[in-house]
Amino acid sequence: MNFSIADILDPKAIRVPLLATDRRGALEELVDALASIGAVTDPELFKKSVWEREQQRSTGIGEGLAIPHGKCASILRPAIAIGRPSVPIEFGAIDRRPVRLIVLLASPPDKITEHIQVLHRVSRIFSNIATRERVCLAPDAATLFEELRIADSAIVER
Repeated sequence: MNFSIADILDPKAIRVPLLATDRRGALEELVDALASIGAVTDPELFKKSVWEREQQRSTGIGEGLAIPHGKCASILRPAIAIGRPSVPIEFGAIDRRPVRLIVLLASPPDKITEHIQVLHRVSRIFSNIATRERVCLAPDAATLFEELRIADSAIVER
């Protein structure tokens, strides 16, 4: 699968700021963002799936970033929603620090390879400290999207 983040991230699924103030609320708000762009046909089913996955092990990977993800039959295509809370959210991250950015990945159950590739791509983008900071400081969804697009194209061009 040759793709760019812009192929699976609709700027309308970016929430800056995220209104939720806790982990579950943030996940639900991001699922609703995906539903609003038509990427999820049954948001309640996907909310349940994402929350069950989160209960198994937190997707707070550290450095202020969480990458929750799930596969569900109500997902039409791989898609991402991003939220930046106004105040960092406790997420049970491995470094015990609150989360400043949440990147939710949704995939159909039969797209395992694509799911893993997107997770890898998102991880690569956010492994760059400068990119992570620019995204976390983006004043609005359009700026955040543009920062990600630029960071992603730099990876592609290497």
